[in-house]
Amino acid sequence: MASFELNGTLKALKVEQARAQKELAKLGEAITVLSELSRTRMGVLNGIVPKRILSAAARNKIAKAQRLRWAKVRKQQAAKP
Repeated sequence: MASFELNGTLKALKVEQARAQKELAKLGEAITVLSELSRTRMGVLNGIVPKRILSAAARNKIAKAQRLRWAKVRKQQAAKP
């Protein structure tokens, strides 16, 4: 009789283990999806915002545009007297 109870208990535990493993797999998938969403939507990895890296050509282009803006301002100020 004790063997029958032990087999039933063992079978119930195996069923519960399989259910728990499926639930853990679903939780793992949910965590993966959420972590990838936060990375792609916010550009954030582990709460750290990555710095934007510009090429030398892009920095030169921005600097040139800023010099032109300042030249325009100076020209307008010189024409006001």
